[in-house]
Amino acid sequence: MEFLLYLLLGAGAGVLAGLFGVGGGMIIVPVLVFSFTAHGFDPHILTHMAVGTSLASIIFTSLNSILEHHRKGAVNWTVFVWMALGILVGAGLGSLTAEAISGPVLQKIIGTFAICIAIQMAFDLRPKASGGLPGKPGLSAAGGVVGWASAIFGIGGGSLTVPFLVWRGQSMQQAVATSAACGLPIAMMGAASFMLIGWRSPGLPEWSLGFVYLPALVGIAVTSMPFARVGARLAHRLPQRILKRLFALLLLCVGLNFLL
Repeated sequence: MEFLLYLLLGAGAGVLAGLFGVGGGMIIVPVLVFSFTAHGFDPHILTHMAVGTSLASIIFTSLNSILEHHRKGAVNWTVFVWMALGILVGAGLGSLTAEAISGPVLQKIIGTFAICIAIQMAFDLRPKASGGLPGKPGLSAAGGVVGWASAIFGIGGGSLTVPFLVWRGQSMQQAVATSAACGLPIAMMGAASFMLIGWRSPGLPEWSLGFVYLPALVGIAVTSMPFARVGARLAHRLPQRILKRLFALLLLCVGLNFLL
C-alpha cells in the first residue's frame, strides 16, 4: 500500500509538472510528510526527508516535461542558461538554510508558502509585463533567489519562475516551458545537497541516502515520468483558469493543515 501511494503521488506530480511548469513539489512534500509521520519516522528529520525526496523526484518530472515543451519550441534556452548559474548556487544555500530549521518550523513555513501560492493562483495575481528581460547578471541573480527558496520548500520553482518571466515580458507558454527547464538544476543541486547534509543524521530509516528516501523516490519517478508528458500536452488544450483554481483550493487545504 505504501508503494502504491508513491506511484499515485508520482502520477499526480507528473501531470502538475507538465500543466503548470512546476515540479509537483507542493503536492509531493505534504503527502510525504503525512506518509512519513504515519510510518513513524523521526519527527526531527521527516520534513527534511520529504523536501529532499521531493527535490530528487523533480529531476525525473523535469526531464520529461522539458522534452515535451522543447518539442513545441517553447523553452527560452538563453534565459535558462543564465538563470541556471544562479540556481545552482542558490539551491545549495537553500539546502543549508533548510537544514538549520527544525522540522516543525519548516512545516509551518511550507504551509504558509502553500497558502500564498494558492491565493496567487486562485485570483490569477501576476505582475504586468514590465519591459524586457534583464541582463545576464540579473537573470543569474533571479535564479539564485528562485533556487534558494525552492530548495527550502522542496519545489521545482515554477511558482516563482513563471511570474518573474511573465513580469519580464515572456508569454505564459514560454514562461511555463522555461520554468520547467529551470526545475532541473534546482532539483539536481537541491537533492545532492540534502543527500550530503543528511548523510550521517541520526534516526534515518533504512533505504535512505541522506535525506532522500529511496522507496518513495522510485515510486514517484516510475509514474511521474510518463505523466509529465501527459500534463505538458494537456497544458496546450485545457482551460488554465479552471485548473489553476482547483489546484489553488488543494494548496489552500494543504497549507491550512500544516498550520493548524
